[in-house]
Amino acid sequence: MFKLAKGYWGARGNVLTVAKNTVEKGLGYAYRDRKTKKRHFRSLWIMRINAGAREYGMSYSEMMGKIHAKNLGINRKCLLILP
Repeated sequence: MFKLAKGYWGARGNVLTVAKNTVEKGLGYAYRDRKTKKRHFRSLWIMRINAGAREYGMSYSEMMGKIHAKNLGINRKCLLILP
């Protein structure tokens, strides 16, 4: 437990019960935020693609509708329109 609590400030790094609680809380946040990170990145990609699509006079949803109508598989991560 102390290995995981290495670098924590004060009692969080050297008192077993406090370190245990802090490490468990931190691991819970890490688990939750790995999923939140994916959500945030997907919304960022969608915003960027939407901005690029609007330059050509259509919205994101119109563009995605046309892409799916033609049965094209897309990866939003790779579909970014860079300046």
